[in-house]
Amino acid sequence: MPIISVVLHNVWKKKARSLGLALAIAFAVMTVVTLSVVGDGLEQSATAILKVGKANFTIVQKGVPDILNSTIDQGTLTRIRETPGVASAVGVLVETEKINAANPVFIEVGISPSDLKPFGVTVVAGHPYSADATNQMMLGWRAAQHFGIHVGDKFKANGTVNTVVGIFSTGNSFGDDASMFPLPALQGYNRVPGIVTMVFVKTVPGVPVSSVTRRISRNLPELSTITTASQFGRADLTLVFVKAAATGSAILAVVIGAIIVGNTMLLSLFERTREFGLLRAIGWTKTQVLSLVMGEGLVLALVGAGVGVGLSFAAAVALEHVPALIGVLHAHFTTSAFWRGLLTALVMTLLGTFYPALRAALRSPLDALGHE
Repeated sequence: MPIISVVLHNVWKKKARSLGLALAIAFAVMTVVTLSVVGDGLEQSATAILKVGKANFTIVQKGVPDILNSTIDQGTLTRIRETPGVASAVGVLVETEKINAANPVFIEVGISPSDLKPFGVTVVAGHPYSADATNQMMLGWRAAQHFGIHVGDKFKANGTVNTVVGIFSTGNSFGDDASMFPLPALQGYNRVPGIVTMVFVKTVPGVPVSSVTRRISRNLPELSTITTASQFGRADLTLVFVKAAATGSAILAVVIGAIIVGNTMLLSLFERTREFGLLRAIGWTKTQVLSLVMGEGLVLALVGAGVGVGLSFAAAVALEHVPALIGVLHAHFTTSAFWRGLLTALVMTLLGTFYPALRAALRSPLDALGHE
């Protein structure tokens, strides 16, 4: 009988043990994959705003726990604009507001109307607000459809009832779900006069972006220049902590899972000592016995990985509907997350199975057959 058939027979025969091990592996995989998916989803949501401005790079305050806590004053913005190689630097204030239970995190962008075109904003209906307006705003076309708002309608946000004077498009789903206000109006309501959250920089054609970012980092060391999603993750401490938690959970899951698998397999080893002795007595080699036990573990690892990935999908979708995360978390499933789950299952199973398998293989047939 092929060894794979024996492996599958043994796994099926010991249903209770197999189910327990598969569920332990599945729980570890679910934890690792869910945290990975959540971390990637939060990073995707956070970095989406960087793509709105269609800039070469973005500047934020260094070391803030959340990018939206970044504060850049007018003097610093002027120095950025005066940096050699900078063609334009658009400063925007980004705030969030709870509109209702279904929209707990509504994005509000404060930007001067003269910066709308450099920022990549196209007004598709109506017209832009005036620079010093106090009760005018624009809605992204997706947000307008979501709320059923048209040009001329009223919309309560930013602490006031505003007239929607325009509907805009940015070509980015994140931006098209947001709203825009005159910069002074949003600064005044949030009591941050002269402050912007981030600066979107376009460089002079032909000037290397890297040379401009190095110059800004040297002249303004309190700022971070961001050109990629990974750099955004390093600038936002919240994302750093989420990714650290995902890595730590993966290590912890492997260690705890390996201990559970190893303990269960050792108990099984004592129960099956005579079985292994009989196999050796009829001609099985040490390698075949080792392969038998390891094979059983690998089958359970694959089953546990599949169940764990399915549970992680359900967990991530459930987290999307947690009130505090609506609009913030969008589960981002990638092949890397699934491979990470499979790797977790295989590593914890191999670590937990190897020692019991080695003991079973090295025990002499006579000693094993005499075991009570």
